[in-house]
This record gives sequence, structure tokens and C-alpha cells, in this order.
Amino acid sequence: MQHLHARAPMALAVAIALGHMAEAGAQQQTARLADVVVVAPTPLPGVGQPKNEIPAAVQTATDKDLERTHSPDISDYLRRSAAGVFVNDIQNNPFQPDVNYRGFTASPLLGTPQGISLYMDGVRLNQPFGDVVSWDLIPKSAIRSLALMPGSNPLFGLNTLGGAISLTTKDGRSAPGTALDVNYGSHARRSATLEHGGSNEAGFHWFVTGTQFRDNGWRVESPSDVGQVFAKLGWGDERTDVSLTAAHANSNLNGNGLQDVRLLASDYRGVYTKPDNTRNSQNLLNLALSHAVSDSFTLSGNAYYRDIGTRTYNGDINEDSLGESLYQPNAAERTALTNAGYTGFPTRGENASNTPFPFWRCIANSLTNGEPNEKCNGLINRTSTTQTQFGANLQASWTAPLAGHENRFTVGGGYDGSRVAFTQSSEFGYLVPGRGVVGTGVFADGTQDSENAFDSRVDLTGTAHTWSVYGTDTFAVTDALRVTASARYNRTRVSNHDNLTPRGEDGSLDAVHSFQRVNPALGLTWTPERAFGAYAGVTEGSRAPSAIELGCADPANPCRLPNAMAGDPPLKQVVTRTIEAGLRGQFDRSLEWNAGVFRAVNRDDIQFVADDQAGFGYFRNFGKTRRQGVELGLNGRASDSVSWGANYSYIDATYQSAETFNGEANGSNSGVLEGEPGFDGTISVKPGDRMPLIPRHLFKAWADWRVLPTVRIGLDMNVVGDSLARGNENGQHQADGVYYLGPGKVGGYAVLNLGADWQATRAVKFYAQVNNLFDRKYATAAQLGATGFRGDGSFIGRPFTTPVIDGERPLMHSTFVAPGAPRIFWIGARIEFGRS
Repeated sequence: MQHLHARAPMALAVAIALGHMAEAGAQQQTARLADVVVVAPTPLPGVGQPKNEIPAAVQTATDKDLERTHSPDISDYLRRSAAGVFVNDIQNNPFQPDVNYRGFTASPLLGTPQGISLYMDGVRLNQPFGDVVSWDLIPKSAIRSLALMPGSNPLFGLNTLGGAISLTTKDGRSAPGTALDVNYGSHARRSATLEHGGSNEAGFHWFVTGTQFRDNGWRVESPSDVGQVFAKLGWGDERTDVSLTAAHANSNLNGNGLQDVRLLASDYRGVYTKPDNTRNSQNLLNLALSHAVSDSFTLSGNAYYRDIGTRTYNGDINEDSLGESLYQPNAAERTALTNAGYTGFPTRGENASNTPFPFWRCIANSLTNGEPNEKCNGLINRTSTTQTQFGANLQASWTAPLAGHENRFTVGGGYDGSRVAFTQSSEFGYLVPGRGVVGTGVFADGTQDSENAFDSRVDLTGTAHTWSVYGTDTFAVTDALRVTASARYNRTRVSNHDNLTPRGEDGSLDAVHSFQRVNPALGLTWTPERAFGAYAGVTEGSRAPSAIELGCADPANPCRLPNAMAGDPPLKQVVTRTIEAGLRGQFDRSLEWNAGVFRAVNRDDIQFVADDQAGFGYFRNFGKTRRQGVELGLNGRASDSVSWGANYSYIDATYQSAETFNGEANGSNSGVLEGEPGFDGTISVKPGDRMPLIPRHLFKAWADWRVLPTVRIGLDMNVVGDSLARGNENGQHQADGVYYLGPGKVGGYAVLNLGADWQATRAVKFYAQVNNLFDRKYATAAQLGATGFRGDGSFIGRPFTTPVIDGERPLMHSTFVAPGAPRIFWIGARIEFGRS
């Protein structure tokens, strides 16, 4: 994508206007807002297309936009600047957000239904195991431009249900010279980035950048450590360009996740349980070639290799223990402890207050392998994932007239392959002061002497192969009216091999699945004059179920996510059809506006359904879900020194099929209606019920003031409406103050951010950024669930004694929320040498 400046995209007041302001810099600025933005209509860079000829509300940004907003990565930029985008901080780590666009998600969490595809220089960055996106592995300092493509655009392949993000990287010609950027801020946040690029008369060009980011984190024990290196070496002349990219990233992230809303009230920095650690590493090679055979015919292609290693280590509550009495050991357990040399454990008749941490019964049952699954109140869940991706793509583009009319035609094809090895285990443990979990060395392998024993081990290897062919043509019927038709054929084969349970046995993951589909698209753009335009389009995309979903799709063998899997009845592909239309234009070159509507309908949507076994569930196809809405935007310039913008999005996300969910934590579940509160129960969802975690209202606004030729002050505001908690799919949860605590939704919020730049000399710039200027306490997501703690933070060692039904005690449930970051600031300096 070549960024030359924006002209009226729907719902993008922010990204385009920010790009214009940033490029103006400290020099004299004009009143013109926009000229032309050229966007590559496919993931593989090739012949670009003016954005006003694309029948969709494309949003674009440049490296100057990311630099100007002082965003540490592209997910933060999208959160603050892109229309229709909001973030659920489920992991509560700055590099692990769930980024949502129009209600579709790109998340680093296994088990989250993914609906946004992500590409960098034609390489698909959605990982083969779960289609997840690891934002920490994307080198922000290497990004030259970003395009957010809305809708179910089939040209961007699998997983493009709600949109696609296409990134292009810098080279020595676009980013010559050397730049050093360092900053320091709240919670010992510090980072350093070095860039260097150049080219010579022989046609060679080179670019290299590296970033080291460290942060102690604002929550308890939540540090982050991210290192990234990116290098590109290439050669080019007037017709040919060839480049080899190599990238490496390594991260150590602690995301302490959701917190019980009652505990958050007394300690905003606290965590529910710990640790929650993720380590990622990545190596990437990409060989890219572009050659203009003639003035009207261009060939482009790439071949790539990528390997990713991920390890997680999470200390969690064992929900199977919450219905048990975990105080004094019984006679058999006391004997086991004595024989093992333990002393100081409570004897029968002692007051429960003398046992502040109920780990004795866990230790005793671990010694005998009796019922640690019921008597140990903690679990340490470990996973290890090794993924290898490889593939090649070839594309041809013609721009020659057809029947005397302007015409652009692109055809291409590709192959994407992957190999995955995944293992997981769960070790029984107990909680210690501070809500950390200590392991006992006994693992959940199904051998425990308990009727509720479970086996959470997984040892899975698998391969996936996708072949695709695509084409798109834009034909100018008149100078003002253009028609675009596109289609893509995908054929995917997923093969799983279970290294623990042989093929043919119950629960085996061994299976081979094949999926194929042709997805079409058709669109119109009408631009009767430079200051006004309209567009309309219908697109269709699909997503083949990932290995983790295929491995956790059997109601008879539910799994514990994101860790375990079980036998797998086949799932269907998710198919999404999007219809959108809009108007865009400008007044007197000083004000841009846009207005549009969209509707996206998912058929056979894949959702995770909780089972009546605590902490377990399975994936299943749903009949239909729908996301529809309105997008409005304005951006303008009040004077040569003041620019501003705002956009609003309304998102109505609803179920369109009647469904039944496990609702054990929902105060309106069937158990409550039958007089058994605190026990398992279901909830019913009817067509029109609102989907959780998707706010209806989004509003973003920004203003920039060039106080002096060398000083800029910028404000941006992000307003997000309320949303339902996961677990409250029927929207009827009510707290009763005894068995069910906390609300069924997360409230709306508004966050104001302030930034400033001072261009001290031509080469040196100082900057400062304050996010959440007024230190607002808010939450970005919520989930209903069983809680293991009282309001004072002590573990509930003995649950409710009444009612007791079939020997089981009811549980206490609460609302868990993802707290938003408090006020955070940082200051920095950027020094550039040899750049114009």
C-alpha cells in the first residue's frame, strides 16, 4: 500500500487525519485534507488500487501515525485510533489484548473464536493452531503502512469473517538513515528501538531494526519482556524488486487475567491467582519478488517459512474442589500425613480458623492419589506448542483497458502448510498466601481414586494444508462507476494424530478433516465528483475449524480450555456474508465525512459451550449469529495549526438461533427456577438476544494543536458502551447476594489520553504520553463464574452447608472483570540521522 493521503473512508476520522497531520510535521501546513490513498486489494503486495475505488470502508495508517500516537504496538494504535475497534483485556497484558472489529476478534488466547485475518508482506500471521494472533511477535518499528479491510473479503483467505489487517514493512528506500528511540515511564516501563536503512546506486537496499521492551506491569507480579529484531535485504531497478526478510522475536509475558469484582474493589492491582505466564518465540523468513513484465502486466510472489514456540504456565483455582469441605483431614488422611513425616496438621475438633490455608487435605490426597482432584484447591496448567508454517504465493496483475474501459485484473494462487505439536498437563496444587499456587507433583491423568477423576493430558501432533486460487477484477463502466467482482477457492485438509489415545478408542484425537469452498464478492463504487462518492458491496468469507476446535467438539468428552482436548465429531466451516454500503465526501477540502451501514451474518458459527463439569466444555456449531451497525465519521482542520476528528460506531450483535447454554453462574438458570440455587443449571437464548462482550456504542475523538512550529499537543478520547458478561448470554442474570454476586454486565467507560512532541532540533525530538489522564477505573470485559474466595480474599474452605443435594454443596458465583490500566505515563526521545 502506498500512502499518499486519505479521501473519505467510512468510519476513519482518526487514522487518515492523523497521518496527514503527522506528515505535515513542523513545516508550514496547507488547508488541503486529502488526495489519494492507494491500497493493495490482496494480501500480497502488488498493483495498488485507489481507495475510493474499493467498495468498502477501508482504513489506513502509516508508520508516522504509529509514531505520532506513541503506541507501543499496533494493537494499541487500533484501540485508540481505528473506527469500529475495541479491546477486551482478558489477559490484562499490554501485548495480549483481544482486538475486536465490528464484533469479530483477533486474540492470542486459544479457544477464542477468531474472525480477523492478519498479514505482513503477504505472510499470514494467524497461527495454524487456533488461528490466534500474538501481537508481541509483530515488530512495530518495521511497519511502514497498515490497512484495515472490512467485511468478509474472500481475497484475504481463511478466517476473514469480519475483516483483515494487512501490514507492509519498511525497506532502505522508504526509511533511509538511522533512528534511535528510547523512553521510560510508569512501573519501570522502558524501551529502546534502533532503526537503520539505506540503498546504493547499484540498486541494493537494506533495513534493520531492533526493539527491547520491559515493563514491571501495573498489576501484582505482571512484568513483560519483549525483544524483536527485523532485517530486510533487497535489490531493485525500475521493473524488478526482490527482497529477503528475516525476523526474530522473543517474549516473556505475565497476564494475570480476570479478577473477582469484589476483590477488585479493595485492591485494584490484585490478581485472582498466579502465576499466569506465556513465553513466545518466533523466527520468520520471507523471500518476495515483484517484476513489471510490461507497463500493464506485473508478476509478484513470495515464499516464506515461520516457526513459533509457545509455553504457558498458569496457576488456577481447581473448580472441582469448590463444592468440597477442605478443613480438617479425616482419620485416613491424618494417617497418610503422619506416615509421610508431616507434622502440625490440624486434628479433629480444632476450630477451622486455626487452618487458614486448607492445603493439608490436598497433600494427604496427593500422597495416596485418592481424591486430589476434589481436595486440592489449585491447579498448575502447562502447555507447550511448537508450530511451523511454510508456503508460497504467486500473483499476476493486468491494468490494460478492456473494451475501451479502464480495467484492473488480478489472479493468483498459493499453498500454505503447517505442522503443530501440542502437549498439556495439569498438576494438582494448593493455594498459598497471595493466591499463588504450589504444585504437589501429582498430575491429572485419570488414575485418581475418585468418581470425578479427570485426565487433562494432551499430546497431539498434526498437519494442515491449504490450497487456494483467487481472482478479482475492477471494471470502469463509466468514469464514475466501477464494478468489482472477486472470488477465492480454498481447500483445507487438517490431520490430527493423538500420541496418547490410539485411533478407534473413545476420546482419540486421531482424525482427518477436509474443507473446501468458493467464496464470492461483488461491489460497486460511484464517484461522480472528487468531493463525493458512494459504495456498496456483498462479500463472503469462511473459516475452517482449527485443530483445537476439532479436538474439543464432543459433548460426551468435554475438555478444559485452553489446555485440554477430547474426541472430535466433525464441525462445519463458519461462513459469513457481509453487506455494506456508504457515502463519503469532503467539503471545501477542509472537512471529510463518511457514513455507512453493514450487516454480517454468520452461519454455523463456532462457539464454546460450558459443560456441567466444572471448568469443562466443548465447541459446537450454532445456527446463526448477526452483527450489524452504523458507522459515522468526521475529520477536519480548524486552522493551519488545529486539526480534529471524531467517529461513532453502533454495533448490534445478536444470536439469531435459539440455543441452550450452561448457566451455572447465571442467577436466572434452571437450577434457581427449580429451587436449587448455586448448583448446575442451563439458560436459554432466543433469537435477538445480545451477544456478550460486544458493546453497542463506540465513540472516538481527537484534536491536535500545533502550539508552536516545533511543539505539538494532542488529545484523544475513547468512549466504549456497556456490554454483557460472558455467561449472561440470555441477559437475565440477577445477583441474589448469597449464591450469585456481582452484575451481569460491564459498564461503559471513557478514557482520555494526552500526548506532546517537541522538535528540539531537526534531528532530535522529545515526547511525552499520558494514557488514562484522569486515572479512571473501568473494566473492558466480564465473565460470570464460580469463585473460591470470600470478599476479604480468604479461600472458602467450607462451602454452604445447606442445601446439600445428593451429597453436593452449592457454590458461590461472582462476576470476574478485566480491569483497565490506570494512569500510565512515559517520556522519550527520538534521534534521527540521515533522514529527510
